[in-house]
Amino acid sequence: MKNNILVKTNTLICLVIVIGFLVTAILSYHANYSASLNNIEQVSSLTSEGIYYQMMSTLTKPVNISLTMANDSLLKEYLAEERNHMDDKEYVDTIRSYLSAYQEKYDYDSVFLVSAATNRYYNFNGVDRVLAQDNEENIWYYTFLNDTADYSMNVDNDEVENANNDITVFVNCKIKDAHGDIMGVVGVGLRIDTLQSLLRNYEDEFGVDAYLIDEEGNIEISTEYTGYQKIDLFTMDGLSEIEDSVLGWKESERAQSTWTTDVAGKEKKDYVVSRYIPELSWHLVIVRDTGALVAELRSRLYQTMTVIVFIILIILLVITRVIKGFNKQILRLTNEKQETFRKATEQLYDNIYELNITQNQAAGRSTERYFESLGVPKNTPFDQALHVIAQKQIKEEFRAGYIATFSPENVMREFERGNTHLRYDFMTSLDGEDYFWMRIDAHTYYWTDDESVHMFVYRKNIDKEKSQEIQMASQVERDDMTHIYHKMATQRHIEQLLSEHPEKLYGFFIFDIDNFKQVNDKCGHAFGDLVIIEFVHTIQQHFHEDDIIGRIGGDEFVAFIPLANEGQAEEKAKELSESLDKTFSSGAKSWHMSASIGVATAPKDGVDFDALYQKADLALYQTKERGKSGYTLFQ
Repeated sequence: MKNNILVKTNTLICLVIVIGFLVTAILSYHANYSASLNNIEQVSSLTSEGIYYQMMSTLTKPVNISLTMANDSLLKEYLAEERNHMDDKEYVDTIRSYLSAYQEKYDYDSVFLVSAATNRYYNFNGVDRVLAQDNEENIWYYTFLNDTADYSMNVDNDEVENANNDITVFVNCKIKDAHGDIMGVVGVGLRIDTLQSLLRNYEDEFGVDAYLIDEEGNIEISTEYTGYQKIDLFTMDGLSEIEDSVLGWKESERAQSTWTTDVAGKEKKDYVVSRYIPELSWHLVIVRDTGALVAELRSRLYQTMTVIVFIILIILLVITRVIKGFNKQILRLTNEKQETFRKATEQLYDNIYELNITQNQAAGRSTERYFESLGVPKNTPFDQALHVIAQKQIKEEFRAGYIATFSPENVMREFERGNTHLRYDFMTSLDGEDYFWMRIDAHTYYWTDDESVHMFVYRKNIDKEKSQEIQMASQVERDDMTHIYHKMATQRHIEQLLSEHPEKLYGFFIFDIDNFKQVNDKCGHAFGDLVIIEFVHTIQQHFHEDDIIGRIGGDEFVAFIPLANEGQAEEKAKELSESLDKTFSSGAKSWHMSASIGVATAPKDGVDFDALYQKADLALYQTKERGKSGYTLFQ
């Protein structure tokens, strides 16, 4: 009888253990699988951001330098006189010296100039060759001339002497005269192995594949391929299904992400993050393969099940002796796992709490105590607690967004739409004075025990991450020498202000340093750079910190400011003209500096950058016609 009871007891216990272990193993597998996918998504997104800012920092600089050369009035003068100096060695040496100066200053692999009049290809060695339309190697040049874009990028082998035909990323910029006619093409070349090394570092560290592709889907830069090979990214296994989605994404301010599926369409295969880079007309694509992850998780599951079988056999032999001790051991192990999970979670997040959204209240005493520590009275409904927390801790401009995102109404609305993850970044303070960046990740689920929608809330300090993001974004907008906006950033910020406040009155100023060519000729380029820096410093003293000041050419600058009235534009122009009329000295060298200024106003003279630039440039021309060193308002 006792043996029968023991057998039944052992059998029942074993069945419970078997079912429990199997369910735990399966749930653990799915939980680890989901957590791993979430980790892949977060790592891939952060990697995409890192590569984006690194690429922008690396590629925007040669673009800006090429645009600076393309807008250099000195270079335009050289090209205009080219036909008169076809056999003039001194003329060729002057252009060679000009290109060499940029090559040596910025250490680029190639700096070149192509004349549209003669098709002569100049570099820092002089005249390298004459381009011919029937030569396949010159297709890039004639294609670019017929394109509407002011600049472009292409990947090709460098044919310059001693370049070893290395694969190079070329930045090509059109040089236009005052009538908009193309005078030539100028640009720089950067060896692609530099960019490949950058991508390789990210790939090795985070286990992703990174690609820069053009708008046709061809790979321009990756660790394995270059644009020279003409490889279509979407011919690769599993990526064809997302081609339209990736190439159709043109929002430059944020990335898009998606999962591809396996052949059966039942399991996630690759996580793909893409971001459009309008300055380059390329797409950045990050691909993370889950094949190795799934194989590892399944291997762990099989190992776990094998261990379970072995444990059950042991239990069958010794159950009558060790059942109590075994139960204690299971309890201890469970507590240790819970404690390990709790400590690991606390390392990732500052605070974690749970809410019952359906009932509009905290879910558990620990959450209630947390709210009370923030100054929320006991038993306060969650929607009211939100307002208390927002008022006490969150910076004013983020309060409305915080409340709107996590209000019970919005949470339920998003949950019904199938969105179970909400995120909001904001600035908060513990003392009401020192603010820092905080991120809330909220995950919603349906809890069957009380038939309510619950929400887990995770608070994480991201101040360091945000500071780095803001710093990197600012760096890629600035001119290296003067630290003011480069041309593209200047135009973007002006267009943004005009779009957001079309009714406001603005002044658009163009500055051109008088006789700047003579500074470089008589005193050298190094002193010329110091003159430019002093010129910008003088201008900045007459504008507010939030006014837009940019360098749009070698010695040409733009300022854009709000005006109280139209008369203020002339007052500011007069003030600037008088201030810029001065002598600058450095060491034994000195130069009497002055500027010609042209002014246009919005919306009277135009409602976009191009229109205002054209009117102000005409006014600038009138100033120069009168003998320079003065200002003219467009009439």
